[in-house]
Amino acid sequence: MRLGILFSGGKDSTYATYLAKKFGHEIVCLISIFSKNKDSFMFHTPTINLTKEQAKLMNLPILIYQTKGEKEKELLDLKNAIELAIKKYKIQGITTGALHSQYQASRIQAICDKLKIKCINPSWHKDEISYLNELINSKFKVVVTKTAAEGLDNKWIRREIDKNFIEDIKVLNKKWGIHPAGEGGEYETLVLNCPLFKEELKVRIK
Repeated sequence: MRLGILFSGGKDSTYATYLAKKFGHEIVCLISIFSKNKDSFMFHTPTINLTKEQAKLMNLPILIYQTKGEKEKELLDLKNAIELAIKKYKIQGITTGALHSQYQASRIQAICDKLKIKCINPSWHKDEISYLNELINSKFKVVVTKTAAEGLDNKWIRREIDKNFIEDIKVLNKKWGIHPAGEGGEYETLVLNCPLFKEELKVRIK
């Protein structure tokens, strides 16, 4: 199936791209939504501008769409972006990195239903710890770019997701109820390298 990827440059959308390709789908484009609202309910905002560089590393075209990030209204912008991808790249489906967020998954599914294309969520309902281990075992180099939860201070910024990270996040999960994979917005990530990239992304994270 010809797929477009809802792509933020973080671990979830990048790993979903990896899985979709592994399952035999044809990845024909990335779709990145640049939101002006840093607290968007739908879209990842930290380091979103780096998706253009990641697209080059994957040798994939990227469709960038701007949104003000207003709750619910931003869904129309997403629909418009997907419609453009259908016209320009003839996509038959969308892939997302959703793990457990019913809010995001249900809204994207509704858009795909209206546009009569498939919505594929290859990581849906994976166990969070098993998922983090999958990333490591699949040679994904991922760093934290933003934190927004009790227990996650600035020392976590730029930290790589490795075995020690997993052990530490388990502790915070028990103490504060933090989603280990950060899907509740507890932390945001950036993929610096993975099997999809021709070389590592060189960037300085502030």
